[in-house]
Formats: sequence, structure tokens, C-alpha cells
Amino acid sequence: MSGAAIVLMWEARAVEGRGGELLEWARAHSAELSREPARRELLRAPQDRVLVMTWWPDASYGDDLPELPEPDAALITRAVHRWRFEAVG
Repeated sequence: MSGAAIVLMWEARAVEGRGGELLEWARAHSAELSREPARRELLRAPQDRVLVMTWWPDASYGDDLPELPEPDAALITRAVHRWRFEAVG
């Protein structure tokens, strides 16, 4: 899968009532990645969930790409979910 854009998705669920704090944590940490993605989106959903998507052009599925870390365990209700997708036109 070389030459495609790889999209990394990072999703976490905050402790009830702390969704805004988790969103700000994700915003700050996504701005501190070791490389700048071509595109970045931050989204939120009910149940204090936060999703971060980053686009990496000309990447391969198995490439070592910068990802957000796990937040402090006191901020989230479960482990972070991570997925990799290949963008299709």
C-alpha cells in the first residue's frame, strides 16, 4: 500500500463531565507530534468521546508514524482505541 495516504484514528472516552478537558489534552498533544501531518481533525461525540484523525500522504500501512499517547488514566474510562486506514479517492 505504498503511495497512498494513511489515516490514523485515535479515539478515547473521558470520565463523565471531562470531555472538554480530554478535547484540550488531545488538541495540545496533536500539535506536539514529532512530524506535522498533512491534515488533522479533532472531533467530539456524546458520552465525552474525542476522536483525532491525522493524514499521512505517501505513507505505507506499516510505517512508523507519530501517534498520540495514552492520556492519564484518571482522565479516561478505558484504553484508547487506535485504527489505521488507507484513504481512497
